Amino acid sequence: MSFFPFNLINDNLLNHKQMTTLKAGDKAPNFSGLDQNGASHTLADYKGKKLVVFFYPKASTPGCTAEACDLRDNYARFQANNYALLGVSADSAKAQAKFIEKYDLPFPLLADEDKSVIQAFGVWGPKKFMGKEYDGIHRTTFVIDENGIIEEVISDVKTKAHAAQILK
Repeated sequence: MSFFPFNLINDNLLNHKQMTTLKAGDKAPNFSGLDQNGASHTLADYKGKKLVVFFYPKASTPGCTAEACDLRDNYARFQANNYALLGVSADSAKAQAKFIEKYDLPFPLLADEDKSVIQAFGVWGPKKFMGKEYDGIHRTTFVIDENGIIEEVISDVKTKAHAAQILK
């Protein structure tokens, strides 16, 4: 019997949660979560509207602020095209409320502290930053049609021009 370190590598990889790979044409997860004010949001609440669900790593950090403010600045265009916007991170309701207040964001932010919505959409997983690996939220946006079907998944989010990626 020969020894190869591959078993160790494979075992370590298995310890990471596998990310779901939702794609265009898939039915969106039937999520339920609470926003910054404790109000409940479910997929069914948005039937008849297009829904943009954008996942971001942490409220009030530079990239997340740029993304949220770009969506805010184009909010009238989203509304005119029958879109609702819903941001999601693992931040507390208090942190989300502060983020909304500080940057005058006109859309709700889910405080998904238990990561149930984040995991339903499969955006939690291994990340690397400055040579360190850790688990976190992958900045991803899902565009969902009026019937709950995913139209587009944007994983290469351009934080300062995200509205243009969605409103082509």
